[in-house]
Amino acid sequence: MAAEKTIKAKAAKAAETAKTAKAAVAAKAAATAKAAPAAETATTATKKTLRVTQIKSTIGYAADQGKTIRALGLGKIGRSIEQVDNPAVRGMIFKVKHLVKVEEI
Repeated sequence: MAAEKTIKAKAAKAAETAKTAKAAVAAKAAATAKAAPAAETATTATKKTLRVTQIKSTIGYAADQGKTIRALGLGKIGRSIEQVDNPAVRGMIFKVKHLVKVEEI
């Protein structure tokens, strides 16, 4: 009988702890969701954009350069795309700099 009470007490305590943990996670998620749009709009306004235009064909060049062109969103001569200016995009552009024209916007 005493063992049953102990088990029930432990189960009740575990359930209460789980409820508290879930409430804390939900509160943190709600706070993050409220703060995220404001932070996102502040950083979006300050980010630079690059206009990348393909000026040459990938025929005759290494296959990885063709894949890089596709990863940038290009594929036909004269096609332009706008990309966010970050190190990853800059690295891709550097790899195929002889095939593209880049303008800062």
